[in-house]
Amino acid sequence: MEVEKFWLTNDCILRYLRATKWDVSSAIKRLETTLLWRREFGFYTFVTAEHVEPEGMTGKEVIFGYDKDNRPALYMFPSLQNTEESIRQIHFATFMIERTLDLAPPGIENIALFINYGDKSPKAPSWSMSRNFLSILQSHYPERLGRAMVINVPFLLNAFFKFIMPLVDPITRDKVRFNPKVVQDGLIDNDKLLNVHGWGGGVDFEFKHEIYWKTMIEACKTRREEQMQRWKDLGGKIGEDEWLIKGGPTSSSLETTATATETPVIGAQASATVEPVQG
Repeated sequence: MEVEKFWLTNDCILRYLRATKWDVSSAIKRLETTLLWRREFGFYTFVTAEHVEPEGMTGKEVIFGYDKDNRPALYMFPSLQNTEESIRQIHFATFMIERTLDLAPPGIENIALFINYGDKSPKAPSWSMSRNFLSILQSHYPERLGRAMVINVPFLLNAFFKFIMPLVDPITRDKVRFNPKVVQDGLIDNDKLLNVHGWGGGVDFEFKHEIYWKTMIEACKTRREEQMQRWKDLGGKIGEDEWLIKGGPTSSSLETTATATETPVIGAQASATVEPVQG
């Protein structure tokens, strides 16, 4: 499929090689496994914006801003869980990972997760659901997690993390920080951190699903269409360069360098109280 060739960039192949410590046969096997998983999971068929939208009604996952390293930030608020546990919750979580990656600027290959387990909810994700998501992230998104900041972890979940983290590969494990002071630790600027649900940043944010969802979906769709067209213009082959696909400046166009640190438009348009943050 054309979309699979588009996904198999030079950078993608390198991510799998790094994840397998440059063992070519292992990297090929993992790539083949992920390609099959993406087909069976439904990325090219039924895992659509319409399918997962019911999961996003409460704003339990929000893409907004960038961290200090220009990684697009995905906020997760498990206490805002609004549906009964099902595979669609996993579909939604991975759908949002994909959309966050859509918004990564040229030269940025991974994302930042901000997860707050505060404000208890009877519908909070179970251990098995959390383990399933972690397994998908580790197996099918190598080198895609730049950093994960986790705060207010409840006692039982903390016990689960203590049990499971030693089983996680060291590279992924080192990227997870529990209860960090994200601004003081230099992980994100205060004027790019949300103020809602315990993060205490300088950005007031009012989630309005009917505005946010449409804006986010359209912004990501536009990015993907632009990138697909650049990929076709480059020849439409396996192994193209993500820098060029994402519109990164070449030596002949340095004067029009993209502003990679601007706040994603979806954040500003989704809230009546948010002003666009310029880098």
